[in-house]
Amino acid sequence: MAAIAFTQTHIYTKQAGPKDKDKYCIQCLECSDRNIYVGTRDSTVQHLTLDQTQAQAQAQAQTQAQAQARECRTRKLGPSSPIKQLRSVPLLNHLLVLWEQCVTALDMFSLEPVPGLKAIQHSSCMEVCGRPPSTPRTPCRREGDSVELITASSRRRSVRIHAVWADRWEVLREVPLPQDPVSLAVDGSCVSVATVDRYHLVDYRAGSLLELFPHDRSRRQGAMVVPTGGGEFLLDAPGSLGMFVMSTGTCQRPPLPWPREVLAAAVCFPYILALQPRGLSVYSLLDHTLKQTVALDGARGLVPGPEGVLVFTDRQIWAMSLVPLQEQVQALVICQRLDEALFLLDGVQSHLPQHSYEELHKDISYLAGMHRFNQRAFDAAKELFIAGDLDPREIISLYPDMRPCLGDRGLVSRRGETTVGQEEVADLARLQREDAAAYRLYLDFLADYLAVARATGRGGPREAVDCVLLRVYAEQGAAGEGESLRQLVASPNACRLDRCVSVLEHHNRYFVLGMLYQSHGNHVKAIKTWVKIADGHFEDPSCPDVYEHIVSTLTTQDIDVVWMFAEWALQKNQEVGVQIFTKHQQENNDQNTFGAEEILKFLKNYPQASLFYLEFLINKEKSETEGYHTDLALAYVNQTLQAFSGQDEPPEAGETRGKLQELLWSSMSYDVPAIHQRIMATGLHVERAIVLGRSGDHTQALRVLVHEGCEPHAAQAYCHRAAQERSHASGPGDAVGLRGTLLLTLLSMYLCSDALAAEALELLGDNALHFPPVRVLELLPGAWSVGLVCRYLVGSLRETLHRRRMGGLQRALAQAEYLRHKVLWTQASKTMVRVHKGQKCQACQKELTEAFIRTVGGQLLHTSCTNTQNH
Repeated sequence: MAAIAFTQTHIYTKQAGPKDKDKYCIQCLECSDRNIYVGTRDSTVQHLTLDQTQAQAQAQAQTQAQAQARECRTRKLGPSSPIKQLRSVPLLNHLLVLWEQCVTALDMFSLEPVPGLKAIQHSSCMEVCGRPPSTPRTPCRREGDSVELITASSRRRSVRIHAVWADRWEVLREVPLPQDPVSLAVDGSCVSVATVDRYHLVDYRAGSLLELFPHDRSRRQGAMVVPTGGGEFLLDAPGSLGMFVMSTGTCQRPPLPWPREVLAAAVCFPYILALQPRGLSVYSLLDHTLKQTVALDGARGLVPGPEGVLVFTDRQIWAMSLVPLQEQVQALVICQRLDEALFLLDGVQSHLPQHSYEELHKDISYLAGMHRFNQRAFDAAKELFIAGDLDPREIISLYPDMRPCLGDRGLVSRRGETTVGQEEVADLARLQREDAAAYRLYLDFLADYLAVARATGRGGPREAVDCVLLRVYAEQGAAGEGESLRQLVASPNACRLDRCVSVLEHHNRYFVLGMLYQSHGNHVKAIKTWVKIADGHFEDPSCPDVYEHIVSTLTTQDIDVVWMFAEWALQKNQEVGVQIFTKHQQENNDQNTFGAEEILKFLKNYPQASLFYLEFLINKEKSETEGYHTDLALAYVNQTLQAFSGQDEPPEAGETRGKLQELLWSSMSYDVPAIHQRIMATGLHVERAIVLGRSGDHTQALRVLVHEGCEPHAAQAYCHRAAQERSHASGPGDAVGLRGTLLLTLLSMYLCSDALAAEALELLGDNALHFPPVRVLELLPGAWSVGLVCRYLVGSLRETLHRRRMGGLQRALAQAEYLRHKVLWTQASKTMVRVHKGQKCQACQKELTEAFIRTVGGQLLHTSCTNTQNH
């Protein structure tokens, strides 16, 4: 089958007689269903009828070339003057004839003049509104029906709109033109008019005129205007271009390049036919490419006909019949022009039955995809398979080693079953044996295609797709595919254990095997599989952090499952393993929750894990239980003392001691005597001082720091931290007093020993703001010079001066505010207030019959209402 758009059929030839050989010449043509009307050069209207359907005509055209139109009637209108246009009006059974610049109405069948319809004078061209591109059957006419007729007059330079009834016509509106009209076309209420040198758009309902671009056709040639439907016109533009113009004056398609000598054009979706003196060119309306050429010597014009167009020469008429669109698509497929077939099919979708379109689209997409598949153009093949909604099992069945994943009922194939042809498929079994690298490319395509089909919801049976996808990912083995394999089994999937377990075990994908068990709800078996990886029984380098994954999984499991693996997790790593308790996501079920006492009892053999769990209870859960705080403090003490027992202090010892000190300062729930008893005989002097301070014995705490611990800086820090804690508990006023008291106590201890004089001077210099000068001068030894305490004196005097000046500034601001209010009061008291009878209080809305005041804003209020309003 040749891939052509139109078939050519000869339907009529006017046999030449001895006398009229040179007189008969077809000038114009009109077609209405099976009726063909011929207008000649010698003022004759001829009526022809088609005796056969188009299908019969095509079959006959291949065997013999005889006429298929029968001559019915002929009418001579007058002297030898050519008939310019014929237009049929099936609704009224009228045939409109444009002859000698007059529009005359004849009966469509008898060709007799219609009574009551006088000729419309001075008409250069005409068109019937709503005239379909192909001729339908004559509808049933009702009385009062009318159509609209558009005529253009060179004499009037205007476009006139007529209403045509069965026995009369009437001018409805007239729109002036700037030049003489040459030709016109109508689409809806828009008329495209070609004048002597340019095109115009006329909206005859609104009466507007829009000027378009010029043309280069002479008056004799006539400018070409063709309606394409949807409010669009095809115009012959300069430079051999067919310009598509919407009724709004804009272009939504690129111009169509065509030959210079185009006599006429017509649209027969999805094609544009351009007539030339020696042939007919067929262009696609979808992509503007040339699809077919037909040789026709002496062609003069063409008009829309039944299922195509009619082309006429001087004495002959040819029918160009559109090949059914479905047959065109099939022909393109047979010619291996698969991309063109798909493009044409998508373009004519609205003109095909939905079922036929879907079936064709699937078949062609399959064949085109297979063609790209064989060429290893995998991206294009994937898009075609997805667009064609292909069952993935058809692709899976091409891979011999993947067929077991389909099961007994999974083998399907469209090969040999398509309605448009067949496509050979690459032998993947041979390729697997002979070229592993090339086969790997096909495997990569399969994985990519199945993943996209699965994600778009076009994956067909999920069970087969997921099993094959798992196997492909497992065989690929690279890091990227390993991540894809994890994502597959981690998401909701339909992988069957009986088909996938052996595949994962064969490729040592035990971690993914555990995830597969987990996705099927077998959490215990999944964790046991991962435990074997962590213990070294299974080798799977794809997951180096399997232990952390086990712990993370246990945090989401039921309590029974957690206890099953708790001991193993803590033996591996106490710090990480304790997360099965601290990060466990509890359900809202009081009967199935962890108990802190039960966990602490279990963690007695795991001191580090116990410490982390106590931290969790106190810091995260905000527990105020005395036992938890005491146990945590003792754990910190033991860990700190254990770290100090070695020769070298480990880095974490300082961190642990810092946690201990912070706990002793911030917590109010631990057992103070028990902690003091534990650290009293140790070298933890700072901690001992904090505990003494917690019991209120700050003097003893400072004595421990100064004399036993020999940590003067720690003593000074103790004073500030103790004041800070007092501020949190009682307020900043108590904190200031306590800080001063503690610093004076510490200064007294320093001054009692000559060895601590340097520390005393440093204490004074660093805290000059907090020492009262009088008390300090009373405590200082008389032998000390001013130079020794110069730093303290300067800082203290500067602070005293600053406070005094700030006090003066505050007093001045308060005095200014007082004076401002006094001025306002004075101004208000000297202003006369006029009170009318019946005037009411602005607050209570009662009459002012008792003492009242006037506010700064001018409101009058009772004195009793003033206090109420202020409140």
